[in-house]
Amino acid sequence: MNFKEKAEELLPEGASFEACLTCGLCSSGCPASGIENMDPRKFIRMAMLGMDEELSTSKWIWACTQCKRCLHVCPMSIDISELISVARSNWPEDEKPTGIVRSCQLIRSTDSTSAMGLPPEDFVFVVKDVLEEVQELQPKFKNMQAPMDKEGAHFFVNQNSREPMSEPDEMVPLWKIFDMVGADWTYSSKAWAAENFCMFSGNEEAWKEVIQKRVDAVNDLGCQVWLNTECGHSYYTMWKGIHRFGLEANFKLESLVTYYAKWIREGKLPVNSDWNSKNIKFTVQDPCMIVRKAYGDSIAEDMRFVTRSLVGEENFIDMQPNRSANYCCGGGGGFLQAGMTDHRRTYGKRKFDQIAATGASYVLTPCHNCHSQMEDIGHHYGGSYGVVHFWTLICLSLGILGENERTYLGPDLIDCL
Repeated sequence: MNFKEKAEELLPEGASFEACLTCGLCSSGCPASGIENMDPRKFIRMAMLGMDEELSTSKWIWACTQCKRCLHVCPMSIDISELISVARSNWPEDEKPTGIVRSCQLIRSTDSTSAMGLPPEDFVFVVKDVLEEVQELQPKFKNMQAPMDKEGAHFFVNQNSREPMSEPDEMVPLWKIFDMVGADWTYSSKAWAAENFCMFSGNEEAWKEVIQKRVDAVNDLGCQVWLNTECGHSYYTMWKGIHRFGLEANFKLESLVTYYAKWIREGKLPVNSDWNSKNIKFTVQDPCMIVRKAYGDSIAEDMRFVTRSLVGEENFIDMQPNRSANYCCGGGGGFLQAGMTDHRRTYGKRKFDQIAATGASYVLTPCHNCHSQMEDIGHHYGGSYGVVHFWTLICLSLGILGENERTYLGPDLIDCL
């Protein structure tokens, strides 16, 4: 592979690597700098020097989460993550990280497009079983529904496979929120899953195949909005894939976070911070995939509005830097699945330090990979914070969080119920 040639093809119009100031902003802002003796600036300079063999075998491309923070700070708008994508696609399939490849294979193995391989019939069963239990044990929600394959519903809702596969009760708070606001929504028995590691594997054919299945499922049901759950990369892979492959999507793509903010502003979710009488402190992690790489600061502002509404202005402490400038935690880009645990934790130290500096007891984030990574680095580096879904805290504030829906609450939050 000729890295210099590929790099020049990927440059934006009017840009030139000759204009690179070698200022180092990309490397100083990259938590992967130093891993495998590589950093963004070095990667580009090696490409320009024709060091193709060295770059073709560098494992650093699997430590780069493609978070685009290097692009965010680059005065020349050089997007190194696009070159990383090409480099990944150039690796033989049997030499790529097994975890990422296997996740992609599982996604393609059923019509669910689930990275855990959960087939449609099992998803339908789990949803029905959990719903019936809630209707029986929580009288306030005896009439609550979790529609399946409802044609013409406004929202087509996806779900990260972790919930139906491992934590089925974690789906319930989301259903309660939909019930409270009167949302017209549905799951689909096909292409319901959120995650898509095929993009991270460098297999464009597989990425397109998965996105096509999901687009077809939404089009077939005639839904107006594909509503992305609290999962970061699922939005980006769908949005980017539709545009990249020129797919016909007869619907809008939206994030659940923007609707949380909308429904709170409209009074449909009458949350408040009265429950937080102990003044428990919270911070927010900005998922790269929906903030820096997709919506920009608008969704970051929505997250902060929701958080302040839930915990109180005085109990929210922002990370520094934040919003589009926030650092990637190291959970995305397939890094969690790559089997490079020591490197991933080294990458995550910067995020751990950011969280520790806030003094917050909890981190809120609408992203499963962020969630898992921040939990892991917290345990590894001796942190004392917890990580919580937005849907959990919303239902806690509303006083409707069931006993089986408290997986990520520490004793201090449990005492507030």
